Amino acid sequence: MNLVLLEKLTSLYGVSGDEKAVREFIKSELPADCEIKTDNIGNLIVFKKGEKTPKNKTALFAHMDEVGFIITSITEEGLLKFTSVGGITPSAVFGRRVVFKNGTAGVIASKAVHMVKGDEKDKQPPLDELTIDIGVSTKEEAEKLVSLGDNCYFENDFFLFGDNKLHAKALDDRIGCMVMLEMLKSEQEYDLTCVFTVQEEVGLRGAGCAVYTADPDFAVVIESTTACDISGSDDENKVCCLGEGAVVSFMDRSTIYDKELYNLAFETAKEIGVKCQTKTKVAGGNDSGAIHKAMGGIRTTAISVPTRYLHTASCVVDTEDIKAVEKLVKAMYKKLCEL
Repeated sequence: MNLVLLEKLTSLYGVSGDEKAVREFIKSELPADCEIKTDNIGNLIVFKKGEKTPKNKTALFAHMDEVGFIITSITEEGLLKFTSVGGITPSAVFGRRVVFKNGTAGVIASKAVHMVKGDEKDKQPPLDELTIDIGVSTKEEAEKLVSLGDNCYFENDFFLFGDNKLHAKALDDRIGCMVMLEMLKSEQEYDLTCVFTVQEEVGLRGAGCAVYTADPDFAVVIESTTACDISGSDDENKVCCLGEGAVVSFMDRSTIYDKELYNLAFETAKEIGVKCQTKTKVAGGNDSGAIHKAMGGIRTTAISVPTRYLHTASCVVDTEDIKAVEKLVKAMYKKLCEL
């Protein structure tokens, strides 16, 4: 686990459809022996020659994009109207600081609690009733700083705290990008194909294209997934828990996972001595949804880091779980190459 690399990755701005900064950084980190291809939609497909050619071509996938916001209009008072890019709940944004690539900062605003009346007190205002305050007082001033269609992002605050806990934005899925980068930087027994995808957060669009270029027999998606191991959640609704290791899904809203690979992941985790848990709720989705049904069908599994407060400015993971995911991905990759 490379926390320095992960901090650099999470500090980059790369909302869906605008992943260039992330892609260029990853390219700058790749060793000279990697073959690099960027497709028309922006996916980065990287090949590294190993000591052997695998029996089965296996590709690793992780997405570069993060959730964020896009500006839709500017009021006469210089406030910015916006909508989300990717799944963000209104309760996660009120009062949050956001930043634009040009350095402009803002605060997501709504009525102060002192001004809320009646039924409004019990309701969370939808995104279209919120605005971003960038500290100006006219539309003309705002237009000097921001244009329609500009993206803004949660401000990153990367730090370690408590018992092996890590806080940052965009851990979904810069953790997966870090895991693949670290593998590409090291010597490999088998040829390695890693796919850094775009636009996962808005419908798995990048993976749906890139899988045809990668053309694998097997795919391993490295992800973050929702952990609700917090107060008020019963065992079923905890989904998965921090500190209990890598998460392997049997089903989510976009994929019913290959049962043989699901079992193989748990067997492999036991063999190498890392913690592994299942995702106990059929919810969410990831690039597997596009990959497994492409071409003639791709046998696919997802290995994820349990993450609290997903799609917010304050994602929280356990660094021991990241280590477990790294070890399991490497071991599974070898097994799938030989299966």
